[in-house]
Amino acid sequence: MPRTTPFSHRNLPLLLLQAREALMQHYRPRLRVRGLSDQQWRVLRVLREHAGGVETGRLAEQAYILGPSLTGILARMEKSGLVRRERSSDDARCTLVRATASALALVDDLSVSIEDQYRDLAGHLGQARLEQLYALLDDLMTLPSHAAADAPAEAELLER
Repeated sequence: MPRTTPFSHRNLPLLLLQAREALMQHYRPRLRVRGLSDQQWRVLRVLREHAGGVETGRLAEQAYILGPSLTGILARMEKSGLVRRERSSDDARCTLVRATASALALVDDLSVSIEDQYRDLAGHLGQARLEQLYALLDDLMTLPSHAAADAPAEAELLER
C-alpha cells in the first residue's frame, strides 16, 4: 500500500527540473554536434548579448553557473578558442570574458536551429500558451525570498 504524503501540492521544484530536462532533450543534440555542453551554451548566450564582454561574477549570475564551475568551463572554452579572458582595465581584480569571433559565428549558426526548435515548441503548445508559460516563469522568478526570514522559525521547529 502506498504511503500517504503530508503534502497537498505537487513537488514544483522537481517538476520544473523534469520539464527542463524534457526541453533540453530537444536542444542538446544540436549543441553536442557542435561540441558544446549545456553550460557552455548558456555562457555563449549571455556573451552574445554583451558585445563588450562580461565580468565573471556577472556571467556566473546570468548563466546560473556557480563560480568555481564557471572557472573550469571558461578554461575549457578558452582552450578551444571560444572565449578570451582579460583583466578589467577599470579594476585589475576583475576578469572580463568575451566571446571570440568564431564563438559568435557558432552562436549565430546555432540560433537558426534553436529558433526552429522554439517554433516547434510554439506549434506544440500554441503561441498563447507559450507566452503564458513565459509570463508564469517570470512571475515565479520575482517571488520574494523568504529564506532568511524563515530560517530562525525552521531552526526553532527543529529544536522541539
